[in-house]
Amino acid sequence: MAAVSDPPPVTAPHAGAPSSRLRGRLGPGAIVFMVVAAAAPLTVVAGSVPIGIAAGNGAGFPAMYVVAAVVLAFFAVGFTAMTRHVPNAGAFYSYVGTGLGRGPGLGTALVALVSYVTVQGAVYGYIGYALGDLVDRWGGPALPWWSWTAVVLAVTAVLGYRHIELSSKVLGVLLVAEVGIVLVLDVAVIGRGGGEEGLSSAFLRPADVLSGSPGLGLMFAIAGFIGFEATAIFRDEARDPERTIPRATYAALALIGVFYTVSAWAIVSAWGDGAVVAESVADPGGLVVATTQAHVGTVAADVMQVLFVTSLFAAVLAFHNVLSRYFFALGTTGVLPVACGRSHVRHASPHVASLLTTAVGGVLMAVCALAGLDPVLEIFTWLAGIASVGIVVLMLLACLAVIVFFRRTRADRRPWQTLVAPSLGLVGLALILVLLVENLPLLMGGSTALGVGAGVLLVAALLGGPVLARLRPTAARDLVRAPRSADVPQI
Repeated sequence: MAAVSDPPPVTAPHAGAPSSRLRGRLGPGAIVFMVVAAAAPLTVVAGSVPIGIAAGNGAGFPAMYVVAAVVLAFFAVGFTAMTRHVPNAGAFYSYVGTGLGRGPGLGTALVALVSYVTVQGAVYGYIGYALGDLVDRWGGPALPWWSWTAVVLAVTAVLGYRHIELSSKVLGVLLVAEVGIVLVLDVAVIGRGGGEEGLSSAFLRPADVLSGSPGLGLMFAIAGFIGFEATAIFRDEARDPERTIPRATYAALALIGVFYTVSAWAIVSAWGDGAVVAESVADPGGLVVATTQAHVGTVAADVMQVLFVTSLFAAVLAFHNVLSRYFFALGTTGVLPVACGRSHVRHASPHVASLLTTAVGGVLMAVCALAGLDPVLEIFTWLAGIASVGIVVLMLLACLAVIVFFRRTRADRRPWQTLVAPSLGLVGLALILVLLVENLPLLMGGSTALGVGAGVLLVAALLGGPVLARLRPTAARDLVRAPRSADVPQI
């Protein structure tokens, strides 16, 4: 294969001059920490697993994480194969624009902004409630949820403004702690051979996997992976991005998939196939804490409640970093005002885009607070529902862009990476999207009107791309470039 030509050197700005280039030395491990933190492992295990068991396919629910991981692995094959050919770190926006053109690319950018704004808002609402509940339980002041959200918003703003490696270190510590407590529970349950019924084998039996509502189970499972796909957004801050980004993507997907599958299986095994469904229906929010208290002890259960809050903080910080880099990428390509594409002289961070991200999050939370919305049943549920559908749409479009790009340019002639795997991912994601759309009212708290409204919002964002491309003919012109001859592997 011919070597890939080196990109032109980036001239360092003089002191005090604005720059439009992010810098960093992030390796695969650091990027994995950030994207796995965005997936919020403890939040998923403590929140989504009980609901997936109760509303989905019961004791067979752990198998849904395997199915979701396989579908996303097909997506990742094409996604990483195209990494070397995208012009900037705009992730989905750059991939879709490079493969399908400026109009779809800009539509993807708008869908991405809606998706990450809403998922960040969902977590801001939840963490305000969870932090307030924790402080109140320990004898602290009983304040409204939005006051605690404001505190988290301020801390996130400070970390997001500074160099990415500071956020990476904070997320690394929090991630190790939350994963560690769940692994302690997993080892305790599996080491004892499960509960009275022993270790469950329901997730291996087709009859159990397909029982109940497997579609709902898959829907909750796929939502747990949101964030892993954001590896490409850090390409400018990665060390050797053509190797780092693929490695980080596969590592994040593998770690999340195995962790969720094993942890869900351990929870089912701790209660038994029948009892776990009854307990999940009766008290989904307390299932994992009760399991920890029974198998590890009261101290561990108390620690898990604290780490649940830190897990939410890790997720909101990770989503802040992703969203600010979307704003930055759109600023550097002329879609948003050029100020959004400036990086800090000393921190080499997207400081203007980070401030914009903070402002958008603050306004969204202020609107929700003034409307009197419940932070969990309404803010978290509604906004997470919009984000889940939006992220799947983004991944589906990325798969299609990969197929079209490599068929058109022949920049890579390997069939598995450029056609077979992306096509399988496209089919799998299309089926998942159908399930999500059918159950969107459920994700939106049972309201058909809100479900339709969320769907209209995402469709309008996607269709707004071609309109924006016409109104801003000079925006994102780099998305229409042809691959250089040096990019084309010689087979």
